[in-house]
Amino acid sequence: MVDIESPAESASRKALEAVYACLEAGESFRLEAGAGAGKTYSLVKALRFLIERHHKTMPRRSQQIACITFTNVAKAEIEARTDRSPLVLCETNHAFCWSLISGFQRQLRELITEMPAWQERLAEAGGLGDRSVEYSLGHRSIRDRQVSIHHDDVLPLTIKLMENAKFRRLMADRYPIILIDEYQDTDADWVEAIKTHFLGQPGAPLFGFFGDHWQKIYGGGCGKLEHPAVKAIGKEANFRSVSTVVDSLNRMRPELPQFVEDLDAPGEVRVFHTNNWIGDRQKGVHWGGDLPSGVGHETLHRVKQTLSDSGWDLSSSKTKILMLTHRVLANEQGYSSLPTVFRYNEAFTKKEHPYIAYFVDVLEPACDAYSNKKFGAMFEALSSNVPQIHGHGDKEAWAKAMDALIALREDGTVGQIVDHLGKTKRPRLPDAVSDRERDLRAFDRTSGEEMPPALLEIEKLREVPYAEVRALRSYHDGYSPFETKHGVKGAEFENVLVVVGRGWNRYNFGEMLELAGAVAIPAAKQDAFERNRNLFYVVCSRPKRRLALLFTQALSPSALGTLQQWFGADTIEPLAF
Repeated sequence: MVDIESPAESASRKALEAVYACLEAGESFRLEAGAGAGKTYSLVKALRFLIERHHKTMPRRSQQIACITFTNVAKAEIEARTDRSPLVLCETNHAFCWSLISGFQRQLRELITEMPAWQERLAEAGGLGDRSVEYSLGHRSIRDRQVSIHHDDVLPLTIKLMENAKFRRLMADRYPIILIDEYQDTDADWVEAIKTHFLGQPGAPLFGFFGDHWQKIYGGGCGKLEHPAVKAIGKEANFRSVSTVVDSLNRMRPELPQFVEDLDAPGEVRVFHTNNWIGDRQKGVHWGGDLPSGVGHETLHRVKQTLSDSGWDLSSSKTKILMLTHRVLANEQGYSSLPTVFRYNEAFTKKEHPYIAYFVDVLEPACDAYSNKKFGAMFEALSSNVPQIHGHGDKEAWAKAMDALIALREDGTVGQIVDHLGKTKRPRLPDAVSDRERDLRAFDRTSGEEMPPALLEIEKLREVPYAEVRALRSYHDGYSPFETKHGVKGAEFENVLVVVGRGWNRYNFGEMLELAGAVAIPAAKQDAFERNRNLFYVVCSRPKRRLALLFTQALSPSALGTLQQWFGADTIEPLAF
């Protein structure tokens, strides 16, 4: 019996054949793979194709295929799926770049002396001298014989070295093929340097860019990559969602239509709005037009009950609730103080504030690992902020410091946690935190001057119970579409309920829907439109079978018109109040 290709399989095969053709011809390319298309599958297939083709010739020339990933999680997955082939160097961008530049010590010393972030430290140390440059601690430090550069120094140093013809030649000789995963989130300046110095140039590596510019939801990424020397390949497949959901995604994004595996698989899309609410809505630039917090909370529970009554299984194993509004959730999740501390919600919702990023992404995972006696995992979580351990005494000091930290997490404040870490240096505070603590201590409160907003935020944050930070981490792990490890962006769920409202400094989805239906988008609004549209697309493309949207903000007639166009007029349900 002959197997018949599904529409998705046929689209996937055609895209992969186009990738193979580029690899055969030595032509750089960009594989644009929409949500659910199987981008990682294509990347792994490309690597396996190259391994088979070059496993004899490249080792003789001391060459490798470079595969640059966005996260260590993606690195581990790709390494496992390519059987850890020695022909492939799979690293995050920072690790890859350090492997390129670490041998250029003289040039690095010259460049570091020109960097503003180093000026004060170098002046205090009497200059850089002939110290070796290392990237092991992750923070800036100067010792007798070496300097350690910051995580944020690696890419700018690499970009400057790309101006050097010898550096470019050595890079191309060592890595004649470079594949980049999640290209849209790769540092914009670094990608611009690749475009300037390599793409279309004789002797340059072959570059393969894998990603989806509609799924760029993190700042700093390059977004859509276009260059005359890069062939665009669209992967028009969706292996995740049923036709009901994919049809909506295709109307949202007609330039990259997707084909599903099973045309007859059942599914559902429902859109609820709250325009019938006749009471006062919230005011202000960020919250204007949204339901009052209490009403928003009650409305969410009403919609959940409606979905449950219609057959939805709302258990956490079947249904994911994604919040594109925040105050509705803060009290329930246990971090009600944080919205009052920061000027912008993104400081904690997207972990843009260095304290929040350190607590949520580094300190909390390390504490969990220590509590579970997984000490290797603890040091892995701390990565570059680990002092040297020379003997039993150091181990005892670590245990004592960590035991005290674990106890403080229960009933201490953020300030007490920071002070404890500053005193014990186990683990060490990152520069971004210790520098701000120093600035706060140095501020003269008797001068009559107003405290700068950034320092005022830190002073308020220090008074917040640390338990709220732990609750925030739970939110990021379970509810946030802004998870920095691409937790939600790469995930899929049986059913998804998206709650859309106001309260974000950089997001207004009602305005995005209006602009999507406009004849033209004003140039001044283009970046904001794409930022909003991309996040909306990401959350709407998560479900396998059922998608529901609840808008707690008032929607204009043109915004409702866009929703009808994308999801169908029969899916729109005005809630009664």
